[in-house]
Amino acid sequence: MATYDLVVIGTGPGGYVCAVRAAQLGIKVAVVEKSATLGGTCLNVGCMPSKALLHASEMFEEAAHSFAKMGIGVPAPKLDLPAMMNFKQQGIDGNVKGVEFLMKKNKIDVISGTGKILGAGKVAVSGGDGRTQTVEARNIVIATGSDIARLKGIAIDEKRIVSSTGALSLDKVPGKLLIVGAGVIGLELGSVWHRLGSQVTVVEFLDRILPGTDGEVARQFQRILEKQGFAFKLGAKVTGVDASGKTLIARVEPAAGGAAESLEADVVLVCIGRVPYTEGLGLKDAGVALDNRGRVQIDSHFATSVKGIYAIGDVVAGPMLAHKAEDEGVAVAEMLAGKAGHVNYDIIPSVVYTTPEVSSVGKTEEELKQAGVAYASGKFPFTANGRSKVNQTTDGFVKVLADAKTDRVLGVHIIGREAGEMIHEAAVLMEFGGSAEDLARTCHAHPTRSEAVKEAALAVGKRAIHM
Repeated sequence: MATYDLVVIGTGPGGYVCAVRAAQLGIKVAVVEKSATLGGTCLNVGCMPSKALLHASEMFEEAAHSFAKMGIGVPAPKLDLPAMMNFKQQGIDGNVKGVEFLMKKNKIDVISGTGKILGAGKVAVSGGDGRTQTVEARNIVIATGSDIARLKGIAIDEKRIVSSTGALSLDKVPGKLLIVGAGVIGLELGSVWHRLGSQVTVVEFLDRILPGTDGEVARQFQRILEKQGFAFKLGAKVTGVDASGKTLIARVEPAAGGAAESLEADVVLVCIGRVPYTEGLGLKDAGVALDNRGRVQIDSHFATSVKGIYAIGDVVAGPMLAHKAEDEGVAVAEMLAGKAGHVNYDIIPSVVYTTPEVSSVGKTEEELKQAGVAYASGKFPFTANGRSKVNQTTDGFVKVLADAKTDRVLGVHIIGREAGEMIHEAAVLMEFGGSAEDLARTCHAHPTRSEAVKEAALAVGKRAIHM
């Protein structure tokens, strides 16, 4: 029977980062992974492959529509979808091999199979060969991530009715793509296939896209996507999909009730969110408590209801983001080593990797109003940013929200090219309790898109220079 200081179940961003940090701190670590490759959903069928296709499809669209106006004459681009999928796979393989390298470098044992917690300090691992081994550990971290949320009455076959997994591997461009859910995943994957030629319609139960984001940002982003060619049916729900014919027929009803309509589609993508993955872990028998949404309950130190068992990432409360899981993995590893691990949940950036991108950190205007916090807002459009103007990429704006009394920055929201890269100066500023004045007086290189962040901070004090 193998014995370790720590066994981590799951090798997604939370799990493998936890294992690496623990090994750096001198802890003897093993990871358990049921899939054939390491890296979890993010590296294999999520974040990373979607970014490869987003990049490739953006280049395809640029060549088709933007090169000529820049004085670059090229023949009309031809799509080689198998080659594009191979480009995606090369990226996956590179990242997966990178995680394998990290395991070897840090002397972390990789145990292949499905983990089941037998109780404090014991994990049974069932391999693909039918054999089961028991692993002992002083501590166990559950990092099993999340699974796709399913829509009642709609069977996903990953061919015509697909989840995000199937949408990353379609063998041809759908003529009509119907997306159920106007969240991050739906809008990103919709962008991929729209650029490659699909007619995209998005059905969303709520009366807005991107639930949870700043309302002004969501409204402008919807207008931008509609200008690109997206169609939205908000306040609506898909109640069934007839797959008996050559094309799919989706039944769409108003969320508030009313007459139904039928929409034809070649592919239906169901992406209504994700749910914690706890199946087969043996949590109930082990005494590990779950909350009413099926998430593992933890305290402020990531400890579950069973001593020596911890949980991080998508399987616990909080935003289902890879970088949140990574920070939790580092924090719990440091706590197990007697250090002061910590995650600041108020400053976790989020990004939608469309074109333009959408990024945010901190509070939205709606959250500040609901909490009764007096705030000042500064906004600066990319139409007034020099770099954006010369590059003709002027969609979007930067918005800075600061406490009306202290000027401390409470939230930053960006729509624009490279918004995902620009958000981090706001995150760093906020980690140190910085003010809009601090941001406004920090010298920014010219000409850069990031100057719009400085100008938005200046606008909090009603003294933006370039508008």
